[in-house]
Amino acid sequence: MADRLDLQLISAALRRLGWVRFWSQLVLAVVVLGVLMFNNIGGQIGARADKALGLSPGLSLTTFAFFILLWCLWQSWLVVRCGRALNSPVRPSKGETARLIKRGILADLVGLTLGVVGYQSLAGSLFFQASMQAGFAFGGVMTTPGGRITNYPITSLEMLSVLSNTQVVFAHLIGLWISLWLLQRVYRPSSN
Repeated sequence: MADRLDLQLISAALRRLGWVRFWSQLVLAVVVLGVLMFNNIGGQIGARADKALGLSPGLSLTTFAFFILLWCLWQSWLVVRCGRALNSPVRPSKGETARLIKRGILADLVGLTLGVVGYQSLAGSLFFQASMQAGFAFGGVMTTPGGRITNYPITSLEMLSVLSNTQVVFAHLIGLWISLWLLQRVYRPSSN
């Protein structure tokens, strides 16, 4: 793979940054899980019938991005193990190490994509609600057939769902940047 000193430096980088990636994504995953559970238990905001547009699609995509984040946590642990294995007599090849990092990059890209599309869905739904409050949607204030004005206030629980989405996007972004740096480090020629 490389000379002994470069191999030790790559091993240290994989271990250290693997742990940074693991712990930062784990903390953000706990935040996302807490918010998603709070949304599910506390509000059932996706099932409210009085909403013109629900937040269910955005929350579903955020949940899928969360599950991919869990898989990325496992990949981070494998990167740490690979870094440890590089210091042992039976070490993985450069190709095996690069494939492991590339799997993490691909997973983070899929998670980012789901998270961003989920964010667009959440933001669009909340924009529609806000525009109905201000009377911009449908040319004026919405009324029921009985003449009652309908109001769709944006609740703090709905804003919390946007926060869960931004946390999962941020977690995948951290994983992507660390993985890209590690991949660059693995392929960098050794300085002799």
